[in-house]
Amino acid sequence: MKRIIIITGAGKGIGKSIAIAFAKAAKTQRDFNPLLILVSRTVSDLESVAIECRSYGAEAEIMQTDIADIAQIERLVKTTLERHSTIDCLVNNAGVGRFKPLAELTEEDFDYTMATNLKGTFFLTQKVFSVMEKKRSGHIFFITSTAAEMAFKSSSIYSMSKFGQKGLVETMRLYAKECNVRITNVMPGAVYTPMWGDVQEAMKSVMMMPEDISSGIVNAYLLPQRTSVEELVFRPVCGDINE
Repeated sequence: MKRIIIITGAGKGIGKSIAIAFAKAAKTQRDFNPLLILVSRTVSDLESVAIECRSYGAEAEIMQTDIADIAQIERLVKTTLERHSTIDCLVNNAGVGRFKPLAELTEEDFDYTMATNLKGTFFLTQKVFSVMEKKRSGHIFFITSTAAEMAFKSSSIYSMSKFGQKGLVETMRLYAKECNVRITNVMPGAVYTPMWGDVQEAMKSVMMMPEDISSGIVNAYLLPQRTSVEELVFRPVCGDINE
């Protein structure tokens, strides 16, 4: 049976690694047949990821979507249902951040971050959960952050958005447990992704890599439906990287 899996922010970083990890699992896990819906604002990023996923034998489709735009969220869900009739898994990975001292942050920084991390995540989850609720099965992952529990000085708006996502996770659990849907909060610490920009080699050497995160997510999904991994926390061995 095909498993329809939507992955947002799939063009790079953790999202790309999650997509590839699901695709690789199709070769090693009996009866696991994923169809990956790869979602991002940038088509060129998605094209290379789709090619790599298909090289492992998984089906992959590209859906250019900015989840900060509710109309585009509605199109994503509607098109997926028209093509495949259902959604089995949603990986809420898309996220943005602006990292500056408190006094330098602007209204545009605030709106940019919250539109994706909170508004977009909320409304996409709302629409996908309604599908899962009706069929009484499904799995929703939220890629939040250790910044959802620990604030950092240069991350005030980002931390606000991640604390908010964690609130949504806890609310979703209340609904999900009534209809057999699994909810997993994934909280990575410092992972070397494009969001960090230029990173000196010394710092990069102590950061995690995207594939360190993605394998745990796929393993959690492949557990029997009766079992839910509620939380995954990943940190570099040296601990949190603050600034």
